[in-house]
Amino acid sequence: METAQAKEIEIMLNGEKRHVPANLDIEGLLAWLQMDASRVAVEFNGSIIRKPSWKATHVASGSQVEVVWFVGGGRA
Repeated sequence: METAQAKEIEIMLNGEKRHVPANLDIEGLLAWLQMDASRVAVEFNGSIIRKPSWKATHVASGSQVEVVWFVGGGRA
C-alpha cells in the first residue's frame, strides 16, 4: 500500500549522502537541486554523462553523482 508521501532515494552527491525524490533523471535532479544546467558537467557512477543523455540517465538509489560547476574567469 502506497502512502501519499513522496518516495525518496539515497544517493551520493559530490561525496555526501543526500535524499532526493525517486524517479528523477539527471536533468530532473539538477532542476530539483536548483543548479544551472548550462554551467555544470556531470559524472554518473564513474562516467561523464553528456548533456544530450541527461534525460535518458535515471538516478537510482545508491547512484554516485558528481557535479562540477564551471567558474568564469579571465584577465583583470
